[in-house]
Amino acid sequence: MSEARTSAGWKARQVLLSSRPLSWINTAFPFAAAYVVTTGRVDALLVVGTVFFLVPYNLLMYGINDVFDYESDLRNPRKGGAEGALLDPGLHRTVMAAGVLTAAPMLALMLLLAGAEPPWSWLVLGLSLFAVVAYSVPGLRFKERPVLDSITSSTHFVSPAVYGLAVAGAAFTPALLALLAAFFLWGMASHAFGAVQDVAPDRQAGIASIATAFGAARTVRLAITGWGLAGLLMLATSWPGPLAAVLALPYILAAWPYRSIPDDRAETANAGWKLFLWLNFLTGFLVTMLLIAWVAVRGS
Repeated sequence: MSEARTSAGWKARQVLLSSRPLSWINTAFPFAAAYVVTTGRVDALLVVGTVFFLVPYNLLMYGINDVFDYESDLRNPRKGGAEGALLDPGLHRTVMAAGVLTAAPMLALMLLLAGAEPPWSWLVLGLSLFAVVAYSVPGLRFKERPVLDSITSSTHFVSPAVYGLAVAGAAFTPALLALLAAFFLWGMASHAFGAVQDVAPDRQAGIASIATAFGAARTVRLAITGWGLAGLLMLATSWPGPLAAVLALPYILAAWPYRSIPDDRAETANAGWKLFLWLNFLTGFLVTMLLIAWVAVRGS
């Protein structure tokens, strides 16, 4: 390994890359939004929880994934950039240690600030962290259990929101449950669509996934159905929540060209996946606007 590739700066960049900076907002925003909308305040728990779900949580989740997926990532042309680090084996311990060392103090402080009420909030956080580990580690490897892989992946993103609601003392009304169910279906659909582009490298590495089990075309159709159902569920939420139903359409349109994609061309779905990543930023902005409108309507 060259001197440049052993420098502290290079190692730090690789560790940072393994946390998928483009995806940080996808876990921090659900927690922060759920907490602020419920409590109406900005406090220490909000700050600490948001920081935890912004960086350490993602470093744990994606770092563990990159370490235990190294062999398959070698065969995956997507790896080595914003869509996932191709970690040198010499960095595996560094990344794992960085995840634990950044997460542990933030997690302890967050639990201290949240207290023991309600007690089931601890269960939610425990389930969230279990899903982070279970997705990738040998012996569990939920990512290799078709359908359970998409369920676990969605849990990664929905559980921070549920935890935020729990520690904020939210009342779980039918409308709120519909919103969370829509979010969960969106997450499952997104994971399924993301798995399509990796059918070839996953099969070469002997890795099962929802896409290797159902095939590329059927998995894309399942994703489209999931996004469609998520949009319909938003119609059952409190105003102006139903307006968010239309936000499912861009995702459906992004995946639509690949609804009949053959397995031997599954990698071409990467173009749709890259569009999906940018759609998340637009959708996040529009969801923020709807949340502001919802708070305004509730306060009027």
